[in-house]
Amino acid sequence: MAPTSTPTAPFGRVLTAMVTPFTADGALDLDGAQRLAAHLVDAGNDGLVVNGTTGESPTTSDTEKARLVRAVVEAVGDRAFVVAGAGTNDTRHSTELARQAESAGAHALLAVTPYYNKPPQEGLYRHFTAIADATGLPVMLYDIPGRSGVPIDTETIVRLAEHPRIVANKDAKGDLGAASWAMSRSGLAWYSGDDMLNLPLLSIGAAGFVSVVGHLVPAELRALLDAYTSGDVTKAAEIHQRLLPVYTGMFRAQGVITTKTALALRGLPAGPLRLPLVELDQAATEQLRRDLAAGGVDL
Repeated sequence: MAPTSTPTAPFGRVLTAMVTPFTADGALDLDGAQRLAAHLVDAGNDGLVVNGTTGESPTTSDTEKARLVRAVVEAVGDRAFVVAGAGTNDTRHSTELARQAESAGAHALLAVTPYYNKPPQEGLYRHFTAIADATGLPVMLYDIPGRSGVPIDTETIVRLAEHPRIVANKDAKGDLGAASWAMSRSGLAWYSGDDMLNLPLLSIGAAGFVSVVGHLVPAELRALLDAYTSGDVTKAAEIHQRLLPVYTGMFRAQGVITTKTALALRGLPAGPLRLPLVELDQAATEQLRRDLAAGGVDL
């Protein structure tokens, strides 16, 4: 059973979009996934998103996705929210993944905007509604037009918020004005999906973060959030500024690549990447070391 949620933060406040560990030969590493999940929750995460883009979902099979959800729920599901990615650009496949995730024990679903086929807003509305109708689980939308090619317009978000199981949005749109209007009009719980904008999104009403850098600095993210919500905006800004090298370094290259490199440098389960993702070269790895060190991350 998942921890108690609140309407403003239904999946906790600090979540990490977890990488999927693989063995040296490229197979799914369930033991490593359980150890990494336990480490992340012990370090301060309220929840984990598995089978998202950071989990290399484009290159994991449906069977692997189900096995990963079961393993992570077994490891941490009694003390952290496990949100399973179920979004694809095929509505029928997405509903199948949603039902599979529910059967595997996930507490909630993450549904990304369909990518590549660039549906109109009515298509987005029907797609997300179909996913929400497929199970009894709460759903977090994932608005990331930089990857999907199509934003979820504010009017569509407001319509989707009428569905009783669509309760949150992960915002990686990079538009604070649109986010302000959508938060105000929809009443959805809002999660920053762009680490550099964690503090700005908090300032306009976000409930928390679905983070990549949460693999490395969850305590700092928690401190930033706690400072802001307690009214110490100056301290929150100071923490934000200290984390700037981490935010920058972790996204100089593709986020899964840098995250797996950083985890390996810390001796944590990660393993290789699946093509078309490839490892950092030596020069980029040394730059990542410098960036993380500048942000106070001890490797």
